[in-house]
Amino acid sequence: MSRRLSSALGFFVLLAVCVAAQTGSDRRTIQVEINYTGSGTVNASHKIYVALWDSSDMSGGPPVAVESLDSKKGTVTFSNVQRVPAYVSAAYDPTGSWNAQSPPPSGSSLGMYSKTPPNPEPIDVVPGKTVMVSITFDDSAKVP
Repeated sequence: MSRRLSSALGFFVLLAVCVAAQTGSDRRTIQVEINYTGSGTVNASHKIYVALWDSSDMSGGPPVAVESLDSKKGTVTFSNVQRVPAYVSAAYDPTGSWNAQSPPPSGSSLGMYSKTPPNPEPIDVVPGKTVMVSITFDDSAKVP
């Protein structure tokens, strides 16, 4: 009985390791390097929020995921991207009270990953790979 239990336990551990290895190789990751050159102070209260979108129509609903930075320069990582192409945007919170659960407040500085502004650039990531993109933005584009 003990030998059968040990064999069954060993089988389940092996199965779990195989599943974990497979999901790791299927994972798509997007790293977004942010450089905010605007005049606002970025800190724990006045953050930069980086949004991951599965559509170029960034106003068509909530983003797939949101990460934040509390400095003008830094990198955020979206490690389980489900749909590609993906798109990313950034917004600076000048109010200190926005939590990124709604559209950015009036006066927020905006940026997006784009090679041909104002069109968002699609980001394609193959399974098991990581892609790094950069967003540099200032105060020239703001929420009215």
